[in-house]
Amino acid sequence: MRTANPRSRARSWVLQVMYGWDMAGEGSVREWAREALRGRAVSPRYRPYIDQLLLVLDDQLEACDAQIEACMPNWRLDRLSAIDRNILRIATAEMMAVDDVPHRVAIHEAIRLAERYGSDDTPGFVNGVLDAVGRQTITP
Repeated sequence: MRTANPRSRARSWVLQVMYGWDMAGEGSVREWAREALRGRAVSPRYRPYIDQLLLVLDDQLEACDAQIEACMPNWRLDRLSAIDRNILRIATAEMMAVDDVPHRVAIHEAIRLAERYGSDDTPGFVNGVLDAVGRQTITP
């Protein structure tokens, strides 16, 4: 049996935290994460990447949201489901601020999250938006 990549599992945890934060509608991502993960059985293998992604999302959420919205003509983030919105945020944060994650890996992992947690239309939508985000965030 193949064991899951620690970063893949970490992304699932981050999606849960971001979903809860988004639904609560208050506080910082960092504050929400601290409360949401307290007492949860999160493997120490996943914590470093969970913490890294949540830090990036807390620090750069506005920039991530702006990048996503720039790549979704005629759509606003607040019109998306919380799952779709936060899958896009996680992958965009990785593309913008996590140097050792290639864009194609961030997109692939987001599609996997979309297949697992989103609607039937989510994987294709996420792929299309993140492909555009990836083209916009390529650095020379």
